[in-house]
Amino acid sequence: MLRAGSTVTCIACKNLLPSRMGVKFRVPLQKLHPFSRAIHHRYSSNNNQQRPPHCSAARHYTSLSRLPMRPHKSRSGGHGYQQHRSFWVARLAVRLLKLRYILLGSAVGGGYTAKKTYDEWKDMFPDMSQYTWIVPDFVWELSENIDLDKLASALPQLEEIAKLLPDMEKIGENFTFLKSLLSTGLGSEVNGASGLHLLLETTGESTLRVTDVPPTSASRADSSDKQFKKSSDKERIDQLQEELLRTQLKYQRMLERLEKENKELRKVVLQKDDKGIHQRNVKKSLIDMYSEVLDILSYYDSNYNTQDHLPRVVVVGDQSAGKTSVLEMIAQARIFPRGSGEMMTRSPVKVTLSEGPHHVAMFKDSTREFDLGKEEDLAALRHEIELRMRKSVKEGQTVSPETISLSVKGPGIQRMVLVDLPGVINTVTSGMAADTKETIFGISKAYMQNPNAIILCIQDGSVDAERSIVTDLVSQMDPQGKRTIFVLTKVDLAEKNLASPSRIQQIVEGKLFPMKALGYFAVVTGKGSSNESIDSIKDYEEDFFQNSRLLRDGMLKAHQVTTKNLSLAVSDCFWKMVRESVEQQADAFKASRFNLETEWKNNYPRLRELDRNELYEKAKNEILDEVISLSQVTPKHWESILQKKLWERVSTHVIENIYLPAAQTMNSGTFNTTVDIKLKQWTDKQLPHKALEVAWETLQEEFARFMAEYKGKDQDDIFDKLKEAVKDESIKRHKWNERAMDSLRVIQHNALEDRSITDKPQWDAAIQFMEETLQSRLKDTDSIISDMVGPDWKQRWLSWTNRTPEQHIRNETKNELERLLKLHEDHTAYLANDEVTTVRKNLEARGVEVDPVLIKDTWHQLYRRHFLQKALLHCNLCRRGFYYYQRHFVDSELECNDVVLFWRIQRMLAITANTLRQQLTNTEVRRLEKNVKEVLEDFGEDTEKKGQLITGRRVQLAEDLKKVREIQEKLEAFIEALHKEK
Repeated sequence: MLRAGSTVTCIACKNLLPSRMGVKFRVPLQKLHPFSRAIHHRYSSNNNQQRPPHCSAARHYTSLSRLPMRPHKSRSGGHGYQQHRSFWVARLAVRLLKLRYILLGSAVGGGYTAKKTYDEWKDMFPDMSQYTWIVPDFVWELSENIDLDKLASALPQLEEIAKLLPDMEKIGENFTFLKSLLSTGLGSEVNGASGLHLLLETTGESTLRVTDVPPTSASRADSSDKQFKKSSDKERIDQLQEELLRTQLKYQRMLERLEKENKELRKVVLQKDDKGIHQRNVKKSLIDMYSEVLDILSYYDSNYNTQDHLPRVVVVGDQSAGKTSVLEMIAQARIFPRGSGEMMTRSPVKVTLSEGPHHVAMFKDSTREFDLGKEEDLAALRHEIELRMRKSVKEGQTVSPETISLSVKGPGIQRMVLVDLPGVINTVTSGMAADTKETIFGISKAYMQNPNAIILCIQDGSVDAERSIVTDLVSQMDPQGKRTIFVLTKVDLAEKNLASPSRIQQIVEGKLFPMKALGYFAVVTGKGSSNESIDSIKDYEEDFFQNSRLLRDGMLKAHQVTTKNLSLAVSDCFWKMVRESVEQQADAFKASRFNLETEWKNNYPRLRELDRNELYEKAKNEILDEVISLSQVTPKHWESILQKKLWERVSTHVIENIYLPAAQTMNSGTFNTTVDIKLKQWTDKQLPHKALEVAWETLQEEFARFMAEYKGKDQDDIFDKLKEAVKDESIKRHKWNERAMDSLRVIQHNALEDRSITDKPQWDAAIQFMEETLQSRLKDTDSIISDMVGPDWKQRWLSWTNRTPEQHIRNETKNELERLLKLHEDHTAYLANDEVTTVRKNLEARGVEVDPVLIKDTWHQLYRRHFLQKALLHCNLCRRGFYYYQRHFVDSELECNDVVLFWRIQRMLAITANTLRQQLTNTEVRRLEKNVKEVLEDFGEDTEKKGQLITGRRVQLAEDLKKVREIQEKLEAFIEALHKEK
């Protein structure tokens, strides 16, 4: 209803008004379609900054926020009509002149209105120069790609347009009614002029203004109304208001349909572009470029105080205040996990919103697209977000500062970057970590202290405002409110529960809290059910504000309500902040890059700037080259080292457990029987295991040797820790093929069973092998005896050393036992008890107290030396015994069975070495190479592991240089695209 003080605005003029009753809000002109921008341009607040205050109920509303009818207030008073018979000619002339003025004013107003309407519709046509990058070539051949007949049929028919035009018959009736109201003399001229002035003003403004009427004119109009008021006036006014609202609804529906068709056409163009029809001009969207910069900055650890001051929308609020619901309404999808009162947001979630042909969501580190139009994909997305949140939280903690990056695209979504933070809590409950409250405060402050961050402060309208703690936190971070937008949620519950609705008005006007803000909004995010869809929530929100007394009574303004208006305002503020601050950030990173490059030139002038990943790839190639070198080892080298190491491992067992016991026998038959039995037992139980151990150790030693040799060839020592870790882990994972043990056992058993020495060189080789073995053992035995008895007289005189009491006792025992051996050269390996007693008594007679155990230990070493000396003499005698061997020592006192034993051992060692070499070169080296590759792949995927193994200032400096350059380049590309969009 139109009110102007106590004066009734001309009803006919009101019927002539153009329908411009759209909700007043600021439109983000940088991303609105030019068609939509032209529609909303005249509603900008800049067009009418000096208009006088008026009742908010006089604003224009769309069908989403239509106000109920107000009954027309009848006026009291007016001029009585007096019949003056005289001067009737003059009165008739005055009335004719009055009608002329009305027609002239109507003509002028109609012409002005037609001109404004022409200009506005002219501005509605989009400026295609701004969209040359998105329009593919096929658009110029519409007849081949788009059905123009179908598009033409979708346009409104002439009959529908004719229905939207003013009814000329009703306009004539209104002029008649206007004439009857203005036919009451000079006072009515003032009222008519006021109505005409109101008509002219409203043609160029988005909101009706009230025209003040002088008191004298108002009194005359009142007296005139009293005389000519009829009972049907009120009904006529109501009918005109209904007609005005119906016309408004028709225009609104037509605009909505045109916008929808425009959106569908853009969607078709984008879909055609996705299918590859227009590939050469495809560019990354502006918001995606900006989001990539933020993702890189989130992992950048600055060393030169180059802080991240790029804008993003930070969403903060108390727990369960409705933060997530507001984000979902802006994203137009229920993408976040929900819970009844419990903490669901456990880590920051960065959501990049952009426009696209399909409503989809995708994580930054994943290629899977979630179709937000399908409920199963929505459920999977919510589950994935919850899993990522719980995974990011360390053990013993409740929340995590690690950011989860998510992008959401869809038709009509406003472009911006939002960060949803964990809800601020006042009390730590059971099940939470003790520092949860402080951690949440720290995370919130870290995001809000960015001087270019836009703070979206969410306040629960259904609870007492005094219980909120987030407003104090926001006030500390933004005292002047230059980058804060306040949002009051759950207004439907607030209106129902609050005894004084004016309290809501105080909140949205910024009078209840000390916190200051750029703007205040009131929204409704559903009835509280987790099963509500976004469309149902939108319908509920529109129905609520359409019937709410908060709007009807002027407590809220139309541009302050609905999440749609909120998203438009936040997007507008976001891009404004981006344009103002992005170049300053680019300059800061440019200066940081200069500092880092200067440090590198001064400290590492001859080295390439390789970051951690590049260094790892270089080390990986070197390690693989070293592993490949194992396959180039010659078979002779493998067999040589295997045979040598295997004999070192088993020689003690052969001498002590096989040769010495067998040599104590009296004849060759017993010797051979004892040897065969002991060899069979050894082959079945120990020998194959020992052989495989030797082969595995040899492979490790050769692998380490090649890595050490490669290190000497100008290798970078920064890889030492990595190579050692790769070697240890590869060896740990390597498992020898156990099935080779059975075949190896058979081969060794067959080799030891063979006793046939075919030629003299083999006999001489066995003699040499036996002699070297006995000499080595004799040398070791002499060393042991020397340590037992201490230095001799020569060492005592030259080195000034003395024997210990124990060495003196052992020396006396040794001398006594040597006398016994001289008397009995063919003595057995063990002393009899009476012989031990005799030796002990002889020593006691010389004043040496000795224990029987010491006597036996000393005898063991002395007899061992005596036996080895005799065996060496026998070995020399057998050098010429090959002839007797061929005759099986018939008619010969010389028996060389011990030489045959050593030949069998030597042959077994050679065959075992050959078998192990084949297994190494054919199987184990390749398996080790495979293990090394697997370890390198695992380490390459583990960023933390690489950070532990490749460290140093050089690495960190190269990492910082790479990131700073990448950030600067992406910022410059973004700034260039931003300037082009302007």
